[in-house]
Amino acid sequence: MPTHSEEIKEALQLLSVPEKAEFFPRFFKAGKGGYAEGDKFIGVTVPDQRQVAKEFAGKISLEELRKLLSSKIHEHRHCALLMLVSKFEKSKSFSEKTEIVQFYLKNKKYINNWDLVDNSCYKILGRFCFENKDGSILRDLSDEDNLWSKRMAVVGTMYYVKRGEFGLMKEFALKNLHYPHDLMHKANGWLLREMGQKNESELLAFLNLHYRKMPRTSLRYAIEKLDEDVRQDYLKGRI
Repeated sequence: MPTHSEEIKEALQLLSVPEKAEFFPRFFKAGKGGYAEGDKFIGVTVPDQRQVAKEFAGKISLEELRKLLSSKIHEHRHCALLMLVSKFEKSKSFSEKTEIVQFYLKNKKYINNWDLVDNSCYKILGRFCFENKDGSILRDLSDEDNLWSKRMAVVGTMYYVKRGEFGLMKEFALKNLHYPHDLMHKANGWLLREMGQKNESELLAFLNLHYRKMPRTSLRYAIEKLDEDVRQDYLKGRI
């Protein structure tokens, strides 16, 4: 009798689209020299992955999830994370949530692309830190010399930002403001933009202090939702 992880792999394979399998490696920079060099894709869309995850999340164990999360196939890993988020959100006890957080951190080497990070970290790590009023897990990730760990940290603060708490996000954005990879510039700018959506005055105060030294990509992301005149003032250094 096949295991749940084997059933999930089979279900995903049946949903694979050859055109997507050809496109995804380019989109996710899996070619030589790309940030996801060597990643493998079978061409399953995220909505289809969510349907599979919804069917199996309540049945699969963490041990079985580890098999999926350590797969070379990107969609296997992403589907595993969607199920892990579901498990975390349905957990009733602190011990269950702690076990899932520890599982996430122990296996974070497999969470190695921006979609894998962005669709899971704030819903698990960010929520756990927020609910327990302890940002140390995210701070430790922010200190690591690893692109994906640093992105987990700042994107993890999305849970805080959505609830109007901005301090931790600003701390991480400043700490890694000049980290060389463009994916960090985008992440920092994205979270600053989200802060501005909640409280524009907070964003403007941050920008007025720091925009001149921000990477251009971060600045463009951060100011995307501001009025055009204000955007141009920041872009042209008139403030």
